[in-house]
Amino acid sequence: MKKLDLYILKKFLVTYFFVVLMLMLVITVIDITEKMEDFMKNNLSAWFVLVEYYFAFIPYMANLLSPITIFIATIFVAANLAARTEIIAMLSSGMSLIRIMFPFLIGSMIIGAMVFYMAGWLIPHGNKQRVDFEKKYIKSAFFYSGKNVHIKTSPTTYVYLESYNSELNIGYQFTLETIIDNQLVNKMKAGRIHWNDSIKKWHVEEYFIRSFDNNGVEHVSTGRDKDTVLTITPKDFADTYMLFETYDMGELNRQIEILEARGAENVDTYIVEKYQRYTYPFSVIILTLIGVIAASRKSREGAGLPIAFGFLLAFVYIIFMITSRSLANVGGIGPLLASWIPNMVFVCIGLVMYRYVPK
Repeated sequence: MKKLDLYILKKFLVTYFFVVLMLMLVITVIDITEKMEDFMKNNLSAWFVLVEYYFAFIPYMANLLSPITIFIATIFVAANLAARTEIIAMLSSGMSLIRIMFPFLIGSMIIGAMVFYMAGWLIPHGNKQRVDFEKKYIKSAFFYSGKNVHIKTSPTTYVYLESYNSELNIGYQFTLETIIDNQLVNKMKAGRIHWNDSIKKWHVEEYFIRSFDNNGVEHVSTGRDKDTVLTITPKDFADTYMLFETYDMGELNRQIEILEARGAENVDTYIVEKYQRYTYPFSVIILTLIGVIAASRKSREGAGLPIAFGFLLAFVYIIFMITSRSLANVGGIGPLLASWIPNMVFVCIGLVMYRYVPK
């Protein structure tokens, strides 16, 4: 890297971290204002809230908004370089616009690698504390409301519950079926099943079992009490609020495997989260290069117009990101496509802008 590259890279990184700091201050103040009533209602001290919540909340928001903050920083730096005719001087000396983008590209790759590590491993561990805090002090108490619940616990085993009480960890109208080659091999029915935390097993009451041997002969047995081991636990009926944000990449992959094996309906939420963590670094790079293209042209209005244009593009990107994720969560489009739609759209926007920018 040449001295000019280091000069631009330094300005770019310093501006990026300054934008992150200012944006986090604004967001934190707004968040405190919104949640102040909850903090006071629970008699939480300022130090407790800061340590237990905002120490995790601030890095989470900073990483979440990293594509936007880096875009704003790029627009600001490139617009100021253009306003002071520094970019014009670079172009006049024989440098191409692509060559001018080089230090911005290096900076975006550094930030992208940091964002990927934080999103995949560091932030999720902080989110465990943040989400627990929100569920305990901010959100309303959770009650499992599912009815007629069907869960596939293994390739051949299926569980059915008419309802489940998450406070008492009791399931009602329980059925456990073993089906092999589309043939019913064993079926257990019980009026109630509850979790015995001391032995980590389910306790079945008043059960009725039908089983079939290899000759198709039915055998029936009954009983009052029976302990049984299932691959489901009370955690499977607990509050799943923002649960996908509390898993690091290894935990997220394992959870996706479990949900896919059970045929769960909400598996797309976790798959979208996984793909978005991979696309975030690319978002950082793409938006950085678009920012350079958008702000490299000197305007009579000064740096204000490119910066305003940058905020507009950032707002459009947020809309695409939220919309595509919502469509994936409801099954409108595939998770992989949903994760890449914002980047694909902005790559096209960048190519069109590069076609018409003065070089």
